[in-house]
Amino acid sequence: MEQIILGDVSVTRVREYFGPVGMTPGTFFPDSSKGVWEAGRDWLAPHFLDAGTGIVHSAIQTWLLRSEGRTILVDTGVGNHKERPYAPVWSHLETDFLAGLARAGVRPEDVDIVINTHLHVDHVGWNTYLDGRQWVPTFPNATYLMPKDDFDFWNPGNGHRPLLGRGNQNVFEDSVAPVHRAGLTRLWEGSHRIDANLRLDAAPGHTPGSSVLTLTSGTDRAVFVGDLLHSPVQILEPDVNSCFCEDPAEARATRREVLGRAADTHALVFPAHLGGHGAAEVVRDGNAFAVKDWAPFTPYTEQH
Repeated sequence: MEQIILGDVSVTRVREYFGPVGMTPGTFFPDSSKGVWEAGRDWLAPHFLDAGTGIVHSAIQTWLLRSEGRTILVDTGVGNHKERPYAPVWSHLETDFLAGLARAGVRPEDVDIVINTHLHVDHVGWNTYLDGRQWVPTFPNATYLMPKDDFDFWNPGNGHRPLLGRGNQNVFEDSVAPVHRAGLTRLWEGSHRIDANLRLDAAPGHTPGSSVLTLTSGTDRAVFVGDLLHSPVQILEPDVNSCFCEDPAEARATRREVLGRAADTHALVFPAHLGGHGAAEVVRDGNAFAVKDWAPFTPYTEQH
């Protein structure tokens, strides 16, 4: 378990899964150039690519923030016991995610805020857990912050036809609706100020309600970008989308805007799924961007 202190905010990394996701770069990132993967093989492997099989590696992780006395989770991964017929890699998992939170000093009842940057299958799973035959909120004392645009888009009752197709099947029913029925959700639009250090802003494209969390504390800056980036290749080639982006043109524009702002303000970029160092400082490089340095995480210690 790793952490970094940014101003008055601590950020601890709690992993649920790391490994292959069953897709080659050409499938996962159909707009990416073959050359960038070949040229970067030495530094992309093993954290972002299996050099032997050519399969993309990905991390499923939650960013645990402590800010102004509150405990905040950014995204909640896949979850256990979930029925995912069209996303078999995430179906019926049995991970020790809650034990990982416990090792970070957090019990479910200690969590004050859950942020779902968007409502894809691998960002909301631990919103709930299976209690007998019922899905119930994992974090009973938390406010779950969800983008209203994504809540409406993924609600099956609204009849939308997402690019992801059936890949998000059951997700709203078992990981979103139960916390909404329990009265724990706050559906926000545009932007939402959490405290003096943290602000949520709409960043649409990957999904209609995709959002980013900006951290500003003292002289430190960071931005938690969800699925704007799945791979550092998208820093080098910012017009490259994943195959899961609902609005490709909007996703490209949003990615460029957020990366440009991060470069100009020297903000660390925390994507949801990067293995290895997990976050990076980026700089402008002509019409694209480059990794200046990786985030200086240190081993977690309880006093933080």
